[in-house]
Amino acid sequence: RDTDRSRGLGDVYKRQNRSNMKLFKSMILCSVGALMTLFSGCSDWLDVNVDPENPTAGNATYDSRLAHIEFYTNSATQFAAWRSSMSMGDWTRYYDGGTYWSMSYWSPQTGAVTTPYQWWFCGAAVNIPFLIDKATAAEAWHYVGAARVIRAYGFMLMTDLYGEMPYKSSEAEAGVTPTYNDGKTIYLGCLADLDTAIEMFQKEQGSATASLAVGDIWNGGSVDKWLKLAYLLKARYINKLIKKGEGSYLEGKYDAAEILACLDKAQQSNADNTVFNHIDANNSHDVLGWDEPVDYSPLFSVCGMNAGYMPTKMLYDNLTNFAGSGIEDPRADKILPWAYSKQSSNSPAEVKFKNGWRRSMGVDMIGNDSPSLTGGPLRSNFSAAKGWWIDSESSTRKGDTIYVECTSQCKAYQGRPDLLYRRDGTDASRESGTFYTRVSSPTYIGTYAEACFIRAEVLFNQGNKGAAFNAYKKGIAASIDGMNDKLKVWCREDANLEACPSFSPMTQTDIDNYLNNGIGTEENITLGKILTQKRLALHFSMEIWNDMRRYDFNPELFLGWGIPARYGVDATAQKNIPQGKQFRRWQQCSHELNYNTANLQAIGATVPGADTSIALWNAAEDVWTLPVWWDSAQN
Repeated sequence: RDTDRSRGLGDVYKRQNRSNMKLFKSMILCSVGALMTLFSGCSDWLDVNVDPENPTAGNATYDSRLAHIEFYTNSATQFAAWRSSMSMGDWTRYYDGGTYWSMSYWSPQTGAVTTPYQWWFCGAAVNIPFLIDKATAAEAWHYVGAARVIRAYGFMLMTDLYGEMPYKSSEAEAGVTPTYNDGKTIYLGCLADLDTAIEMFQKEQGSATASLAVGDIWNGGSVDKWLKLAYLLKARYINKLIKKGEGSYLEGKYDAAEILACLDKAQQSNADNTVFNHIDANNSHDVLGWDEPVDYSPLFSVCGMNAGYMPTKMLYDNLTNFAGSGIEDPRADKILPWAYSKQSSNSPAEVKFKNGWRRSMGVDMIGNDSPSLTGGPLRSNFSAAKGWWIDSESSTRKGDTIYVECTSQCKAYQGRPDLLYRRDGTDASRESGTFYTRVSSPTYIGTYAEACFIRAEVLFNQGNKGAAFNAYKKGIAASIDGMNDKLKVWCREDANLEACPSFSPMTQTDIDNYLNNGIGTEENITLGKILTQKRLALHFSMEIWNDMRRYDFNPELFLGWGIPARYGVDATAQKNIPQGKQFRRWQQCSHELNYNTANLQAIGATVPGADTSIALWNAAEDVWTLPVWWDSAQN
């Protein structure tokens, strides 16, 4: 689990030695039988009137495809969001803890770049044309609309990560060695897909079409929620064009009027949110090589059930003393992990204890005394004799017990008694995990909170501080309320969890105090406060990295952020991201480097800064610093 978990598909590519794009089509069609069986056992997602043991591209119905397209799209997005978030400063890992520890100090690793690409193309994108064609023939316009939203969502993920990508449907979703499209083509295509989706959701359905609820696991068949999601994504994408100059979004320009118009039609409360509500179950497993339950959170798979991920000082400070307010965010107890621990006379005064639990401090990534400069942080061990202890002879590292990892466990898949992790298997060594990475943590695909923060940013930049503050405050409140809803569910499901401060719902007194005294005022609202609160609300989201690129990693706008101290002493990190540059994209995954080399090399001519004089520009050590199209001044 410490390496990129693409082993199953990667082995297929190596054994067959074929073009990856050809395999996309053949692999997904060969595995349709497994997929149909998989999803028929999971909430009846694919309850279809064809032989589930022998489905084909010809008889698989449009409603039977949507659920697994949604599943693989969501997984691809969450895997990418977690990996990119590791490099944006909120989380790190124990010392020398593999690929993602390296990512957290700006030493990007090729082992991190493959899985989102595979799960999007192999699990989702290759099925979308089939769904659209069959739904169109049946006049099932709501299915066409959902497919168009997902197509935009997935290909925007690809261009956010890699910049250029095979995109045109005749090639990208079915070709052998497809040519690449530049970022602008992909970007405008995604916006066009959203406009088409909005039109489809408002069309009258054919008389014999399947209800959208039959195949929809994101919105339960609610066309209204899909329509609001389409408008939110449109606002999100246009908002990324701030470096393109003002004008019409149809021409790839920043269009503030269109953003605000879209937000007026997007989510107006948490009731409108698109939320993938995962569950602790072990019914059916995916077929793309991981063999894990399709029901549980992707962030649990890659983070929550793995060892040693710890919050940073930046995250800790933003939750406990936002902008120097001195008022703790009620979400702090829910996001920062806890360990079951006795308070002693030697316990540092700044460490919080409650109900026999101890809350994690944050790892300082940017200070001159950063643990990463002196062999840390290290993961805590536990024994009945010693309690929590660090396996090191270094006196500097003995205090690393103040950091609590975000590991958790589950009942159905792992056979544990509850959601808590037990370091040595006993109740005395319990750890809480964190709100966003448990087995049944929700995936927030599109939310009212995000809509509020986008509105606040646009209005602030227009000079309307009063309206900006109002939207900003509503966004924070929406985030808190949404989190509280899930906390209440967990405590209803297992009343014993409520004694742990990580699970107990937030009180209205604490919420009101924070909203009234801890977030600033209309008079002192800043863009930095808006963007930093947005990243707290959109935890483990691609939009964190997108925002930091949009605003060029300005530490005045991302409170507490700085380039990690270890970067300054790590030669490999500075080769990949030379000093004075920033982490702007991912290198293409090995399948494109190996099997579509000529087309990848050809698109380099359109990429400012790409060194096409070398054998493959995308394999250059510093390719990670080349801006993607929307992050550049390129027309």
